Amino acid sequence: MIQYTGSYTDQYQLSMALVYFRHGKADEKAIFDYFFRKLPFDGGYAVFAGLDDLIDILEELRFDDKDIGLLEEYGLPGDFLKYLKDFSFHGNIYSCLEGDIVFPTMPVLQVEANMLEAQVIETLLLNILNFQTLIATKASRMRMVAGNRKLVDFGLRRAQGPGGYYASRAAVVGGFDATSNVRTGRDYNIPISGTMAHSFIQSYDDELSAFRDFAKEHPGNCVLLVDTYDTVNTGIPNAIKTGLEMEKRGEKLKGIRLDSGDLAYLAKEARKSLDNAGLDYVKIAASNQLDEHVIKSLIDQQAPIDLFGVGTSLVIGRPDAALDGVYKLSWAFGKPRIKLSESIGKITLPHKKQVYRLVNDREEWIGADAVALEGEKDFKNIHSPFEPDKSMSIEGFKKLPFLEKVMENGKRTREKRSLEDISTYRQQKINQLPWEYKRFQNPHIYKIGISDGLKAERDKLINHYKNN
Repeated sequence: MIQYTGSYTDQYQLSMALVYFRHGKADEKAIFDYFFRKLPFDGGYAVFAGLDDLIDILEELRFDDKDIGLLEEYGLPGDFLKYLKDFSFHGNIYSCLEGDIVFPTMPVLQVEANMLEAQVIETLLLNILNFQTLIATKASRMRMVAGNRKLVDFGLRRAQGPGGYYASRAAVVGGFDATSNVRTGRDYNIPISGTMAHSFIQSYDDELSAFRDFAKEHPGNCVLLVDTYDTVNTGIPNAIKTGLEMEKRGEKLKGIRLDSGDLAYLAKEARKSLDNAGLDYVKIAASNQLDEHVIKSLIDQQAPIDLFGVGTSLVIGRPDAALDGVYKLSWAFGKPRIKLSESIGKITLPHKKQVYRLVNDREEWIGADAVALEGEKDFKNIHSPFEPDKSMSIEGFKKLPFLEKVMENGKRTREKRSLEDISTYRQQKINQLPWEYKRFQNPHIYKIGISDGLKAERDKLINHYKNN
């Protein structure tokens, strides 16, 4: 994991923190909500990711000597720098679990801490959760269409700098099987997978010699790239020759990779040739600007592809590139807090809250979640946060609490899960989500409603600030 210190923040967080510190407000309780306003990829859901990394970082977050030296150069006063030298996060975090399915407007995570600590961690929290949630959601869309076929992250070389490190982790949360990224594989115990580059083959005077040498050095994991020169006329035949030679040595060619051209056509030609040569066990991998839509098209064309290697579109979250997650104050200094806006969609939800996933008596999701005041459980209706005249009765449905305490007094409260366990949990939740919310085209809109009590409190604050 990258080493984070207190300076991994925006300057204005420290400017505000200084005011809280100097005016006796640093230790006052505050609650911030993390949520997002729009689903990525024109989809119907998002996969929450990055929580375990965030908790690990917050447990160890400190301002080191270099941080303090820099802030001193920028003129922050000595008494405040002394405070920052002793800084650590002592707050509580309530969150859904990593891998769960989340939707716009609902609080996905709440931070409950003193005002200064809660403010200082904002940038870090948004940086980690927004990016990993975006990439995990993209990965889950590919997993949905790929079925049982293997998915491997090939994206590090196209990622935005070190973002590729966390993109590989988030890809596994979203359903990928392996990564070409050795460092992330090492740090998160992710299976590492890779083949060869065109340059390797080009460095030889002939393609067959390149294949033979590679096979000798990788007898148990040999995947040959067959499109450097002529896929059908030389690449596949040379791979077959190499595979048959390996058989004579008691070895097996693992696969071939297609990286250009008409992938559906070439995969069918390759499968036919391999099978005719008795190499029906050799797998076919495909890469080259893949995303969920291309993968779906290839499968619809019945392309016999066993593994998809996905790069750029995965690790940069193409075409969205960012999740618009925000971090908004809902309680401070003993009072509920609200942000108003000319756009009703940007008016926030005050108070400490709980989110409930609504299910029927068969434990099936009904396509709606409720956001309620903490402790409010007996409400009978939910109301649209943005269309005052819209409401829905929820009598007869079960309310399953969504947010749980994952950090208390700055320490993790749950045992850390493996990425495999998180991915399994994500798949379980995806399976519970009705199909109409998983469509690529015009997915159904999942409803997020606010309780009777929360609506009343919100309306009261709106009226108060509009009239003062």
